[in-house]
Amino acid sequence: MTRLAQTLGLTEFQTEIVSTVRRFVDKEIIPAAQELEHSDTYPQAIVDQMKEMGLFGLMIPEEYGGLGESLLTYALCVEELARGWMSVSGVINTHFIVAYMIRQHGTDDQKQKFLPRMATGETRGAFSMSEPELGSDVAAIRTRATKQADGDYVIDGQKMWLTNGGSSTLVAALVRTDEGADKPHRNLTAFLVEKPTGFGEVVPGLVIPGKLDKLGYKGIDTTELIFDGYHANADDVLGGVTGQGFFQMMDGVEVGRVNVSARACGVGIRAFELAVRYAQQRQTFGKPIAEHQAVAFQLAEMATKVEAAHLMMVNAARLKDSGERNDVAAGMAKYLASEFCSEVTQQSFRIHGGYGYSKEYEIERLMRDAPFLLIGEGTSEIQKNIISKRLLADYRI
Repeated sequence: MTRLAQTLGLTEFQTEIVSTVRRFVDKEIIPAAQELEHSDTYPQAIVDQMKEMGLFGLMIPEEYGGLGESLLTYALCVEELARGWMSVSGVINTHFIVAYMIRQHGTDDQKQKFLPRMATGETRGAFSMSEPELGSDVAAIRTRATKQADGDYVIDGQKMWLTNGGSSTLVAALVRTDEGADKPHRNLTAFLVEKPTGFGEVVPGLVIPGKLDKLGYKGIDTTELIFDGYHANADDVLGGVTGQGFFQMMDGVEVGRVNVSARACGVGIRAFELAVRYAQQRQTFGKPIAEHQAVAFQLAEMATKVEAAHLMMVNAARLKDSGERNDVAAGMAKYLASEFCSEVTQQSFRIHGGYGYSKEYEIERLMRDAPFLLIGEGTSEIQKNIISKRLLADYRI
């Protein structure tokens, strides 16, 4: 366990799970991350070990073959994985959101069909809301599912920013259906789209064009998804009822924000670990730079930011686990953790000096990964919008 970011009140089982993941990260992920990331190689061997460890089924109920653990346990495991390499945590992030949505909102048949295979990692999930001309403005979605005379649907449109788009076999896609509702978000429906892995036209009417080239977040595939006359049947509607997609997706995004907070904590912890170690090794003016007040004070600031972000992430996860509303807590945690992660990574980069700019040093990778967390699952500005609306409602005069 790290000296920073300790979590009080864990059960013995939770402590053992998190410790096991941490040992796995230290032994298998950190030594391999640099080479895999720089070559943009999918970490298949690491993913296979994650399957064996049961990480794909952490929050899936035991009756469906999962471990039935809490959001807090999952978030703490994600924190550890992101500490090793953020892309690895991304492999299970969208999978986790889709499994959670099916668990919470799926029909009995959908749960029986998908959750056992998702628990083993045989079925891997991807999550699709964004489109080329919109991100957080979900109500403006244009991809449309048109109902046919036989009750099935034909879907046309283009989706964007699918993490695991090529490597997944199940996509939860939010599209527009004609519900006749006066509010746009009540005309949205989530479809469960099964497909094989790969790129190109993977099934009739469904195209995964290829990997998008990104600044960071390498090794994991981020793609577009194009529907062109794709046929879906009524059983593919999440929960079996159209018009509920917005609420289902927002529930998934809420836990996803806790996930992103955990990833930001993990990257921030690693940036601090690298900085505090380098500052004790690097000498200037006859002593380690950690003994210069300018650097020592930076280390103190970094550690405080890491600790604060971790505490807010844990609080948001525990709120969700308790059944309480946690949209503000999740928004605050995601906002603070991602911003602090960016700041801590920058500070670590500066402490490394010229070596921080070299690809031989790990901090260079963290510098490219951290910006993603500022925009993933809603930008900081979106989080502040959510937080302020609730505050003004709660403190209305």
